[in-house]
Amino acid sequence: MSIEAGDRVLLDYVGRFEDGSVFATSSYEVAQEHGLEEAQNKEEADFTPLSFTVGADEVIEGIDEAVRGMAVDEEQTVTVPPEKAYGEYHDDRLQEYDPETFEGMVGQPPEIGLHVEAKNDLHGDVVAITDDSVQVDFNHELAGKTLIFDIRVLAAE
Repeated sequence: MSIEAGDRVLLDYVGRFEDGSVFATSSYEVAQEHGLEEAQNKEEADFTPLSFTVGADEVIEGIDEAVRGMAVDEEQTVTVPPEKAYGEYHDDRLQEYDPETFEGMVGQPPEIGLHVEAKNDLHGDVVAITDDSVQVDFNHELAGKTLIFDIRVLAAE
């Protein structure tokens, strides 16, 4: 059976950057091998195959397109450019706030790496703090990056 729009698929995957470093995987062993932080505690980590309905905008476009025409047990490596993944990086999504204003909006002091959600449903991370400002990056952490996925179809219905 060839996978098409509307099919529900289950994939094993390894996501890498162009330099070969692994940023995500459905395999605990691969995560451990590549030192992914969440692999340190298997009980708390979620190393499960990716399940989605083809054509339902549940995954990035590059993965959705790649599985079409594949069959169960088939494997392939797919290179996904930013425009078919998490988009280009936009400098205007890097916002600066006065530290007091930031703390009033978020309810806690700024801290590098703190994840925040704006009222407009944008998500961002604190990336820099000075005495005068707090910088929050509202780009997706993978924006502007070409991603390479090794995928294997485990099931399709």
